Amino acid sequence: MDTLDAAQGRFAREDVMFASGDGHGAAWLYRPYATEPPPVIVMAHGFAAVRDLRLDAYAERFVAAGYAVLVFDYRHFGASPGEPRQLLSIPRQHEDWRSAVAHARTLDRVDRKRVIAWGTSLAGGHVLHSAARDHDIAAVIVQVPHVSGPASTLYKGPLHALRLTIAGVHDLVRAVAGRSPRYLPAAGDLGTLSVMVAQDGLQMLYRLAEASRPLDDEDRARLDAENRVTARSLLQMPFYSPGRNTHKITAPTLVQIATQDILTPTAAAQRAAQSIPNVEINTYNCGHFDPYIAPHFEGIITDQLDFLKRTVPAG
Repeated sequence: MDTLDAAQGRFAREDVMFASGDGHGAAWLYRPYATEPPPVIVMAHGFAAVRDLRLDAYAERFVAAGYAVLVFDYRHFGASPGEPRQLLSIPRQHEDWRSAVAHARTLDRVDRKRVIAWGTSLAGGHVLHSAARDHDIAAVIVQVPHVSGPASTLYKGPLHALRLTIAGVHDLVRAVAGRSPRYLPAAGDLGTLSVMVAQDGLQMLYRLAEASRPLDDEDRARLDAENRVTARSLLQMPFYSPGRNTHKITAPTLVQIATQDILTPTAAAQRAAQSIPNVEINTYNCGHFDPYIAPHFEGIITDQLDFLKRTVPAG
């Protein structure tokens, strides 16, 4: 167990594992030094991303405010086991979310009846999907959430979507034949056959990692190796639209939308958010990857903490 300094206090963090389906998920469990059992926030990252990419920054602010936090990697990603590596299966990730929330409800020294679900990007979609079905979730926070499969698939136009689909079919054929996966970069620069294409896309990946600690050559090599996804994973994306069921969410919900977001288009996110009965919608003049780092991170996390203070206060 590690004892760490946070911005407003001290807390403990330990590495834990929880059962999920046919395997296990790896997680960090943050505990505040509190006299009362705190609410617990369950967190996971977006498309092909891992907890090391700035989720610790959010978790440290939450635990400093008095919340316990469970931050996990999906199976096949990060510290969680699963073969092949970097296989993104939406049903398996949904199962990981159910398992992580269930695990949070078994923890000692927390308020098991006040479990909060937090998701970003694709995980934002998973949280909306989960909250529409699990009405015992106490509150929901999603930033730049994936809500529409067609909108996200066509963000770079039909030709880019077609090239990704062809790569996905190729990888699926390889899987049926028992061959090794075909991988595509998860994030890449303009002009590359990557899933998430942006100007200086790779530099943004490095910036996310460097915001937490300086990177050496070994760190950069690991980031490059993890910045990929099995191409077959992309065949699911056009059909995954968690925004269709947001009207079923009963928990108080904070939706944070980036007005310059092309990966999870703003208009689709607005429509999905407006159908949530008990919702607060905040917009920010930034792009999809900006909420994690300065200058936008501080405003994003401050709004999240204010929302929690009003809806599920700690202590």
